[in-house]
Amino acid sequence: MVSRQEPREPHELAAATTPDPDLVAVLEDLFTDYRANRATPTAVVDLDRGLWQRLEELGLTRLTGSEAAGGSGGSWLEAAALLGLAAASAAPVPLAEHDVLGGWLLEAAGLSNEGGLRTVCRPDPSGVALNVTWARDADRIVTLWEDRDQWRVADVPVERVAIEERRNLAGEPSDTVEFDLDDLEAGSVVAHEIGEQFHLRGALARCAQVTGAMERVVEVVLTHVRERQQFGRPIGRFQAVQHLVADLASETALARAATDAAVARAAASDWRDPGMLFAVGVAKSCVGHAASVVVRGSHQALGAIGTTLEHELHTLTKPILARRSEYGSLQDWDETLTALASSAGHDRLWTLITTGRAKPSSARFHPYDGA
Repeated sequence: MVSRQEPREPHELAAATTPDPDLVAVLEDLFTDYRANRATPTAVVDLDRGLWQRLEELGLTRLTGSEAAGGSGGSWLEAAALLGLAAASAAPVPLAEHDVLGGWLLEAAGLSNEGGLRTVCRPDPSGVALNVTWARDADRIVTLWEDRDQWRVADVPVERVAIEERRNLAGEPSDTVEFDLDDLEAGSVVAHEIGEQFHLRGALARCAQVTGAMERVVEVVLTHVRERQQFGRPIGRFQAVQHLVADLASETALARAATDAAVARAAASDWRDPGMLFAVGVAKSCVGHAASVVVRGSHQALGAIGTTLEHELHTLTKPILARRSEYGSLQDWDETLTALASSAGHDRLWTLITTGRAKPSSARFHPYDGA
């Protein structure tokens, strides 16, 4: 089991933190083996139930759940490592939805986390939720919604909802779900900060996934430019290609640094640090801008081969584009950062950068509607 870190005081948040190295080694072996043995990629992506069963056997589908609730007791450091390595292998499994978001909501609401695979969503007041990833494959849907001045959570069996099957840009299930309002009215009340944190947690989970996928893209590109010959030498020796690869690597490194900083702050404070909005916003902005450079540049480097169904590249770049706009678009987060910087003013801008706080007592975060 992975021991959960105790929350730290704000002045301790700069301390270096890394995920459990033994767990990371297990994950690297697991997903390296998965890449080597998976079937040829296709345009339509379905849940890999064999991989999901393997992850369940290893206790990874409930990595961040408390040991008292049957989880493995991992922190966000371990969760981010798992999400990133799974995304780097284009693994079609709902780790973020089932554990990091759904499992956390169930524990916060005091509800059981037994009973199969779950996804998560926030329906609108009419009971409709759009773009619910993996809904058709779930046994239950963990639902969060705002009921006047309260937040509620319900664990709804999939048999009680209507699902219109759709797919996102990556070809993954991304369905429209309609709930019976009676099910929602019976939901458990949770603390207000749970509703506020959900959007931030979802955004940071997507950052971890996109960053992991971009790091794998850089590896794929480096391998290609070393092996691909043109005019009697590897194309990686041409200066234009070197500049292209440098852009990919530098943008990915920036996204990794911003994501790791937010994850470390979340793990150290158990999400209680008032600077989390700024930290997640920086990560989401850096990751979103990097995604454009990495996707465009990688397909330029590989040319037509990168667009074929048989090649690995599209299994990485399409999810990158699909996930970068979930839990707030790039424009949304850039506007949030602009508002925080403007409210800080020139005299507190450095304080905002170093602590994440624009003012001594920042206003409460109001999450965007939906995912």
